[in-house]
Amino acid sequence: MAVEPVVLALSRSGEATAHRVAATLGALVHGRKGRVDVADAFFDNALDHARDLFAAGVPVVGVCASGILIRAMAPLLADKTTEPPVVSVSDDGGVVVPLLGGHRGANRLAARIADALGAVAAVTTAGDVALGIALDAPPLGWRLVNPWDAKDAMALLLSGAGARVTGPEAAAAEWLADLPAGDGVTITCGTAPVAELGPHHLQFAPQRFALGVGCARNCPETDLATLVGEALAEAGIAPEAIACVNTISLKADEPAIIALAQAFGVPLRLFDADRLEAETPRLAHPSDVVFAEVGTHGVSEAAALAQVGAQGRLVVEKRKAAMATCAVATLDAPLTALQGRARGKLSVVGIGPGQASWRTPEVSRLVADAEELVGYGLYIDLLGPLAVGKARSDFPLGGEEARCRYALEQAGQGKNVALVCSGDAGIYAMGALVFELLDRGPEALGVSDAARRVEVVCSPGVSALQGAAARAGAPLGHDFCAISLSDLLTPRDDILRRLTAAAEGDFVVAFYNPVSKTRRTLLAEARDILLQHRPGDTPVMLASSLGRPEEHVRYRRLDALEVDEVDMLTVVLVGSSNSRLAQLGEGPRMFTPRGYARKIDGDLAR
Repeated sequence: MAVEPVVLALSRSGEATAHRVAATLGALVHGRKGRVDVADAFFDNALDHARDLFAAGVPVVGVCASGILIRAMAPLLADKTTEPPVVSVSDDGGVVVPLLGGHRGANRLAARIADALGAVAAVTTAGDVALGIALDAPPLGWRLVNPWDAKDAMALLLSGAGARVTGPEAAAAEWLADLPAGDGVTITCGTAPVAELGPHHLQFAPQRFALGVGCARNCPETDLATLVGEALAEAGIAPEAIACVNTISLKADEPAIIALAQAFGVPLRLFDADRLEAETPRLAHPSDVVFAEVGTHGVSEAAALAQVGAQGRLVVEKRKAAMATCAVATLDAPLTALQGRARGKLSVVGIGPGQASWRTPEVSRLVADAEELVGYGLYIDLLGPLAVGKARSDFPLGGEEARCRYALEQAGQGKNVALVCSGDAGIYAMGALVFELLDRGPEALGVSDAARRVEVVCSPGVSALQGAAARAGAPLGHDFCAISLSDLLTPRDDILRRLTAAAEGDFVVAFYNPVSKTRRTLLAEARDILLQHRPGDTPVMLASSLGRPEEHVRYRRLDALEVDEVDMLTVVLVGSSNSRLAQLGEGPRMFTPRGYARKIDGDLAR
């Protein structure tokens, strides 16, 4: 899913301009709370919010001074090949400045905005200024075969060397028409492989070909790649002219096919058997055997033809290897609007305790990419403006199984879904349940076959345990464990047995789910068990609503721990017999020595 830009409005003086820009782009307006009257979402801190969007890979158009966006993005700048576009627009709409990601869409975005506003686009990228194009950013449907040579080729053109545009597709490459003429750089436009490319010779390939593939289960990746490579070479088709890899939906999770699409750097598109069967009259090699197995008379040929549609045709008929088949179809124009569906994706993400600065950039990117957000409503709300404009499905506490099942089935339909958890999704959250459902078939109350074929990505988050420990100081400096005191899914006797083992082992203990409205006794029992093995003055940290405005941290002695002071939003950290409180100017800080003090004392005694 392409990530849509967000327009930031920081003041009333630029509010009208922000809405004009948003209307032009079909984008949402995020407004500074208290300083903007109308917006799709509001934020408190401009620098933090702009930085959060940038880290998530969201293109940012700020109606504000350029310096504000520069200060926001500066700590995150690392790789210009992956950074999203950032554009500033003056409050009056008179000037548009692409600040970052010029060749990743910012220059085009600035030109589009300037055209709509009647403004000046202050583009400073050398190629765009002197030549009017960026060779490393061809239009949709074209691909530069040797992108690593684009920088040097552009330098040659900027130094005065002209270009000679040639090849069978040169007439279609209209964006190259205004390059200065000369023999310094040859630019070949065509779908056939070209030898001896380099800074003096670039090739642009129109992506007019759809590759269809099929294979037996667990076909070796090299077998399929070799078959396809040989077929393309014999047909005289450059790999960069392939627009997508296509197959039957049953093969959505086939490793060889997934790897092939990744190797080509193109989308994988899937078609149901009924759709492929409709292509049977156009197949060169229909097969009753294939129909008996998967419900269509062909996979590779049918998938390629389904992608190019009625105006397309086969150019490479089905080729077979021991475990794989492939075919290629083509259109007379580049394939820019792909048919079929994508392989579904489920991102299982932990958003940390709640504040945006504790959310990892990877999680923010996965959330930004997602079409739908699924989770407990409070957790989705904590995403703030990052969740605005997305489909969301809220589930109540206690609806964990339904939540995970729904997310998987939505992904099974080809959607990009994010399952939102607090803390880390793999620590007392939904990660384990997702994989348990995937490990079961429909007959065992698992999920559908389609859901089991989706891509599942797990991204780490700052757990409540880590957040509490950081606020405390260093209580996890030595061995520790985490124990959930919820007996809804874990037998009470198992919890008591683990408590006893942790107490006997003198572990620092983090208690998750310490109490609920109906469960009030286990925390008191845990306290009493621990007191049998460590002193009454053992420090205990109670951390509630970590990372949120209502955050509350306090310390107690173990023998003075009261159940009524704890709720479900509280993490309880109980020190070991060695844990201490260091008294600092800001208050006490909890730590657990690892043994360095004994080493230091030993060195002093020498």
